[in-house]
Amino acid sequence: MPSSDRQRSWARTTGPLLAPARYSTGVPTSANASILAIDLGTSAVKLAVVTLRGKILGGDVEPIELELLPDGGAEQDPESWWTAIIRGTRRMLDKGVISAEDIIGINVSSQWSGTVAVDERGKPLRPAIIWMDSRGAPHVRRVANGLIPIEGYGLARLLTWVRLTGGAPTLSGKDPLGHILYLQSEHPEIYRNTYKFLEPKDFLNLRLSGRFASSYDSITLHWVTDNRDLKRITYDERLLQMTGMPREKLPDLVPAATVLGPLQPEAARALGLSDKVQVITGAPDILAAAVGSGAVRDHEPHLCIGTSSWLSCHVPYKKTDVLHQMGTLPSALPGRYLLSNEQESAGICLSFLKDNILFGHEELSNNSTDQESVDLYKVLEKEAERVPPGSDRLIFMPWLNGERSPVDDQRLRGGFFNQSLKTTRGHMVRAVLEGVAYNSRWLFTYVEKFVGRRLDSIRIIGGGARSKLWCQTVADVLDRRILQVDEPVLANARGAAFQAAVALGHLTVDEIPSLVPIANTFEPNPKNRGLYDELFREFVNLYKCNKAIFARLNRARSA
Repeated sequence: MPSSDRQRSWARTTGPLLAPARYSTGVPTSANASILAIDLGTSAVKLAVVTLRGKILGGDVEPIELELLPDGGAEQDPESWWTAIIRGTRRMLDKGVISAEDIIGINVSSQWSGTVAVDERGKPLRPAIIWMDSRGAPHVRRVANGLIPIEGYGLARLLTWVRLTGGAPTLSGKDPLGHILYLQSEHPEIYRNTYKFLEPKDFLNLRLSGRFASSYDSITLHWVTDNRDLKRITYDERLLQMTGMPREKLPDLVPAATVLGPLQPEAARALGLSDKVQVITGAPDILAAAVGSGAVRDHEPHLCIGTSSWLSCHVPYKKTDVLHQMGTLPSALPGRYLLSNEQESAGICLSFLKDNILFGHEELSNNSTDQESVDLYKVLEKEAERVPPGSDRLIFMPWLNGERSPVDDQRLRGGFFNQSLKTTRGHMVRAVLEGVAYNSRWLFTYVEKFVGRRLDSIRIIGGGARSKLWCQTVADVLDRRILQVDEPVLANARGAAFQAAVALGHLTVDEIPSLVPIANTFEPNPKNRGLYDELFREFVNLYKCNKAIFARLNRARSA
């Protein structure tokens, strides 16, 4: 099932949320008391200093390298994550964004569904395998297969996964289960020498706190935990045996929003912070964003258009939609479930168009600054604004790296359809914005069926949410009111800060919605409804008519 991020049967949660017991940090709480929020993405590490009430005092961004390998691999250097965090934190302190004495907690939100193999000292044994990596696909299929096959899963195995975890591993191999099975089969020496396999967030928490631990929420994509009781999630012996996952190579489990302890001295010195600063468990990006969007009440949705995309909401029950790769998983808030799903490519489609088609990547990297790159997006947006809605029926398919939800197909690919000699750069840019919106509507169709109600307003976050044109396009394509969250790129960091404030006893969950301002509201334009209904139908038809062709063309990569 989905990932990054991703899955879930039925059972009621506990009663109403209670305010957490106040936790004593040992650090005086000043009026400027703040959280250092770390957001580890795929292309950059974003850092923000956020007050206990969600006000962002300042931030910094450190780019990180991504290596895409020809065999479906996607890797990053975990040490580069850590050095980027040190550089960014030191720079904010040097700029006087905040005094080190005012930081009382540190919390990590990160890309989900990744694997870092470390030794007993916590040293990485190889590059991290991240959520885009599909090399574990054949090994997951072998584990998932069985009698009475359903969508690639043996019936008995599928029922066991759904009943205990609430979902099942994606057959694309992009979950940590696929990563670990890949290392076990194809890199046995690395596998033998691994002390623990850690999610990216949990690797960073190891550097910060010295603990080999994972929270209930981030461990779920290993598909070996019993998630039926949100108060006590444990590794399940049946699932461990069924998947071949070794318990001794997995971290200890702690509840979401848990204080792991103070910064270990080495980390405190590196960051320039007090060793009394408390480290909180943090959350995967999807789960942190749900909190940072302010949509924390049941059935309040948020849409993220970042590198990838998802459309999610909290719900008071455990449920699974196996056919469309979505379901409820333990959330970043104690005692809550979150509907999880993911679409592989969203904002990355626009950056790919900019860097590799409209402009040369080498030219951009040699001759432009980060600010010029941002300005270039504004130029492209202005050109797209001159193109009529529907892009003169040019349709973009955004499946540049396969897809997870509402179909799990790693062999899908993207491209432009119905291009003519009259197609301009503006047409291509607008078609990308619309193509991502069509894909969101495709997923949204099944999200509304999942929750059994119409969702009238959707909060939007992520880099794509900075574009008013993209927000209006989403409103028109989905035919729903879109609420643009203020500073949408920092939703993960804001969510990490809120989770930390809840864990430390300085904030209740019920207070969060009022602390997240809405910058703009976009109502759907009724004049565009008929056009976008027609183009959306053709978008889905493009998938149906071409999926077999994509399967043949890309068979070798996924074999």
